[in-house]
Amino acid sequence: MKLTPIEQWIMQKTGMKERNRKALYAWQLEKIKGTIAYAKENSIFYGEKLEGVEERSIYTLESFQDIPFTFPRDIGRNPLDFLCVPQKKVARIVTLRTSGTSGEDKRIFFTEEDLDLTVDFFKYGMSCLTDERDKVLVLLPGSAYGSIGDLLKKALALSHIECIVHGVLSDPEKAARCIEEMGITCIVGIPIQVLCLSRVKSGVFRNNIKKVLLSTDYVPDAIINELTQKFGCKVFNHYGMTEMGYGGGVECEALSGYHMREGDIYFEIVDPDTGKVVENGQYGEVVFTTLTRQAMPLIRYRTGDIASFSASDCACGTFLNTMKKVLGRIENRIPLGENRFLHLRELDEIILPFEEILDYKAYLKDGYKFVLELTAENDAAFDRVKGRVMREMEDLLSNQPGCRPDVAVIPAAECAPVIINSMIKRKIIDCRKER
Repeated sequence: MKLTPIEQWIMQKTGMKERNRKALYAWQLEKIKGTIAYAKENSIFYGEKLEGVEERSIYTLESFQDIPFTFPRDIGRNPLDFLCVPQKKVARIVTLRTSGTSGEDKRIFFTEEDLDLTVDFFKYGMSCLTDERDKVLVLLPGSAYGSIGDLLKKALALSHIECIVHGVLSDPEKAARCIEEMGITCIVGIPIQVLCLSRVKSGVFRNNIKKVLLSTDYVPDAIINELTQKFGCKVFNHYGMTEMGYGGGVECEALSGYHMREGDIYFEIVDPDTGKVVENGQYGEVVFTTLTRQAMPLIRYRTGDIASFSASDCACGTFLNTMKKVLGRIENRIPLGENRFLHLRELDEIILPFEEILDYKAYLKDGYKFVLELTAENDAAFDRVKGRVMREMEDLLSNQPGCRPDVAVIPAAECAPVIINSMIKRKIIDCRKER
């Protein structure tokens, strides 16, 4: 099994001579100190928040854990307070919509150098699954300068790999024609969109696609299993978010978790309640600190994502940490009585194995009444699965008195363009809170 190319990238980037975590941690510690000094001097937010912090007092990564967290709401209040460069040096601004008021929208800033760092990581990350024989179709936004599709295309060009940035999936027929005409062998896309394409155009998918990289949202096991077993694809997972500069970590050929972008970012896993760092193998909230960012460095930023570092070494033989697959967001759950929650990932594993279903939405209404809107190819397909989905939901909720799901269908012709052409992360919609 091939060693992850991410290790080679980190060795080159850090100038490390030794292949061990101790040397990497020492390098990261120095970069953390530099980031703190830089952010205090140039950012209004960190100048105030870290006013009493002395970089020389951070002797170890353990002492770094005393530094206060940065929260998404901090960025939402005033993104410009995080900016460390003159606005004329900003090459790209990304606005992240939130479920709150318009004033809570986050804006993330990048310089040209920041974007180049992402291209560099993508080059090595994509080499985990592609080579010059591949042709890659990107089902992600790519028309704007510095968008994720644009950066992926630039990264693949450095490896002499042809890349077509198709954009988010809105027309499966058009995407299928592109796959056939261009000889596409690899797809990069949003999990639910790739699944939809594989089900609507299964013949084209089976005959052409050998590798898939899923990104931007939680990846259900049901999707991985179907793409692997039905189509013979090798399915890789990528973890990242805009605040990280899009790229965070990617799986190697072992397909047992992400090797992280540790040359640009320092990662921690903390207990969501106490904020204390947990042991490897224990699940908690992903926290990161940028090490090389110019426009908008982030220090101990709480992502809201749940994951864990593996307690064992990766089969590829790297000394790098391996992060197990992210289980979704802490907030992507709804309470069902005392100490019981329903997670979106539970619904995914129940609903998505039904091949008639292309997508779904879930609502919780007053009295623990569930409504599932299933997107099927047609009414006949919906009728075939409605009863089985109902029974699965009843089994899942059997321990919660009063919880009975209702299933409503919206014909695919009406809702598919809206649902498929979306970059918004999926969630259970709790209507009880919105009344």
